[in-house]
Amino acid sequence: MTTPDHAPGVTSSARTTSSEAHDEQEDDLHAAIAALSRLATGKLVLEDLLTEVATFAVSAVPGADGAGLALIEADRSDTVVTTADFVQQVDDTQYGLGQGPCISAAREARTITSGSLGADARWPLFGGRVARLGVHSALSMPLLTPGGVIGALNIYAHDENAFDDRAARLAELFAVPAAIAVQNAQVLDQTRRLASQLEHAVHTRGTIDRAVGIIISRTGVTPDEALARLRSLSQTEHRKLTAVADTIVEEAARRARARHQGEPQD
Repeated sequence: MTTPDHAPGVTSSARTTSSEAHDEQEDDLHAAIAALSRLATGKLVLEDLLTEVATFAVSAVPGADGAGLALIEADRSDTVVTTADFVQQVDDTQYGLGQGPCISAAREARTITSGSLGADARWPLFGGRVARLGVHSALSMPLLTPGGVIGALNIYAHDENAFDDRAARLAELFAVPAAIAVQNAQVLDQTRRLASQLEHAVHTRGTIDRAVGIIISRTGVTPDEALARLRSLSQTEHRKLTAVADTIVEEAARRARARHQGEPQD
């Protein structure tokens, strides 16, 4: 039997070149994964970190010309980032139509590939439009965590059939640590948003309480009656309760400063 080392039509130099190319691709993948591990999630805002992840994906997957990443969250609109203007056009088309490889990858929780988007029957509207933009290949991976799919990574190429089985395997290997990095960034961002909301709630509650206290000192009503008056003002003036409370507190502070400075009162 003929061994692979002596296969007809395959020269030693061709095998060496192919092996060297594979080694370079492995090195690119390892470099991209190493870069992921060095991402300082505490120093980057969410969109910037997701863009970094998408950029590393381009360097990790042979044949890639650009990438986009969509983070799916139940409590707000999806966060979508891209590495190039043409990817922005493609993803705007995809999410505008509600069909495309990234959407399919996230929905089906599996890798989706296409080497001829314009002729792909799975997304007839999407494929035709992006083919006219000169984009013909796509490789999409779900970002999987123990809690489920948190997003999808979309990699594009201008050439047809740009992503072979090896490219898909390298992309899937990259997607594993990428999902961890994205999830960490998501958790940090959610924590920051919660802290901001709590801080705002504390400030709002404090302002309302001060306004209630001012009304009590001026009128002698009970706390419940003072709060009812505050709410009545809010409804009458068609302004938020906190805005009315702010006005009362600011007016009281202005009057106090005027008295302290000996200025005449209104």
